[in-house]
Amino acid sequence: MHIQVPHKFGAQAAVERVKQALEQVKVNPQVKDQLVIEKEEWEGNTLNFAFTGQGQHIKGTLVVEEKEFIVDAKLPLMLRMFEGRIEKMIGEQVKQML
Repeated sequence: MHIQVPHKFGAQAAVERVKQALEQVKVNPQVKDQLVIEKEEWEGNTLNFAFTGQGQHIKGTLVVEEKEFIVDAKLPLMLRMFEGRIEKMIGEQVKQML
């Protein structure tokens, strides 16, 4: 799955917003019982991530550029048929969070 979402914050401010959003996810009682973040490693403006949600393991990268987010993730076979819906949902959620 490959998603590109524009933003207007500049790379450094956008990285900080992503980090804040991840912290909020970790403490949100509605989410933390359904989503387990297994990997969250930053290398400059690139986040390497892995998580399990509803029994499905997803891993990938989030690259924060000056004017856009680029998400590349490997979806389990079971979720690939919903890839278009997932991409749309992620794009909408990112826009709302940021």
